[in-house]
Amino acid sequence: MSRTPLRLLATAALLSASTAWLAAGVSPEEAARLDHDLTPMGAERAGNAAGTIPAWTGGITEAPAGYKPGMHHPDPFAADAPLYTVTPANAAQYQAQLTAGALALFQAYPDYKLIVYPTRRSVSQPQYIYDATRKSAVDAKLAPDGNGVLDAVIGVPFPIPANGQEVMWNHLLRFRGASAVRTVGQAAPTRGGDYTLVQFEEEFLFPYVQEGMTPEKLDNIVFYFKQTVLAPARLAGSILLVHETLDQIKEPRSAWIYNTGQRRVRRAPQVAYDGPGTAADGLRTSDQLDMFNGALDRYDWQLVGKREMLVPYNAYRLHSDQVKHKEILTPLHINQDLARYELHRVWVVEATVKSTTSHLYPRRTFYLDEDSWQILAVDQYDARGQLWRVSEAHCINYYDVKSFWSTLEVHTDLVAGRYLAYGLDNEEKMYQFNVPRTAQNYAPASLRAEGMR
Repeated sequence: MSRTPLRLLATAALLSASTAWLAAGVSPEEAARLDHDLTPMGAERAGNAAGTIPAWTGGITEAPAGYKPGMHHPDPFAADAPLYTVTPANAAQYQAQLTAGALALFQAYPDYKLIVYPTRRSVSQPQYIYDATRKSAVDAKLAPDGNGVLDAVIGVPFPIPANGQEVMWNHLLRFRGASAVRTVGQAAPTRGGDYTLVQFEEEFLFPYVQEGMTPEKLDNIVFYFKQTVLAPARLAGSILLVHETLDQIKEPRSAWIYNTGQRRVRRAPQVAYDGPGTAADGLRTSDQLDMFNGALDRYDWQLVGKREMLVPYNAYRLHSDQVKHKEILTPLHINQDLARYELHRVWVVEATVKSTTSHLYPRRTFYLDEDSWQILAVDQYDARGQLWRVSEAHCINYYDVKSFWSTLEVHTDLVAGRYLAYGLDNEEKMYQFNVPRTAQNYAPASLRAEGMR
């Protein structure tokens, strides 16, 4: 484990998810570290002692030459040559830097590999996000039992975290643009490689990160999400609408589904926790979208610390419009020749389901990027304590808005020998960020009108 902030060491007794209400964040003196030895988001600015992780110098601050809005984002690191490749034959040599999930994939698939490239700390955020994060570091606190966040808005609330809940809230509230519209594909190949592409049009509106937002104006709404199924024909026209709340115990998320067969809008309480993911062939739960979403109340959250690990990063090849979906969707696992892995410091959080509740995954291990708070990998265990499903987020810096976000999520079921790929955008038009949207665009009444056209 690498060096961790003083606040973590001083509050080791608070690492369980039963953490009650905490006092406001760190002192102004400790928050000043965000201008010195820590980045504005709370990562360690310095590289590691071995020189295999470089210092953070601001990330990608401008688009590569030739980039124009609307393009699939050209790879700024296309000239990088691989450093080495991890295979089943040499995985033991890198065991300390591999997730349990990666080690299991090496055991399951003789042709599985990780092609490791030079580490590029590409994460950057808008200045107003940095400014708000600095303020939240001092002001923010967890709501009772950690089920919400108080006195924080726009930036991540806990850049110098004291426990696992604070780390997870940083992921849930990280910057993904103020709004976005995108068309993406989802596929669940059979063991032989056959698949049907499910095509979604998705819209997001993130009130939490809008410039000028205040906790009072936020009114407990973090984001609005609308997902319309475009294909295949048997599913086309179905629409999911979600209003995501900040404190989901005080006010649970609201979700509605428009069903084309019934031609009506109905409430969808199953769109939460371990309810089934949309058209996912049973290969992911609702709370696995975006690697983890929703309320924290079913788990105890232990902050293990930081590790230097080989994780998916700067996945511009998987994002490229020069690659076809069929090139990615190979049998048993995605085409690992197109994936890029790098050595990064990650926060490790262990989630264990509480004795008073239940979940399809009684235990999960999360690996979160120190630079962005994006979850990069998750190990999910079954009721026997056996590793069951392995998830990875292949991310890029969408440098037109300075947002580090996944371009492809891959969820692998080790028991079924299958995987789910979500976010395929290679053959689709590129995301539109900061599109004009208001809360009125996400009212259930507008959903009904749209579905019945």
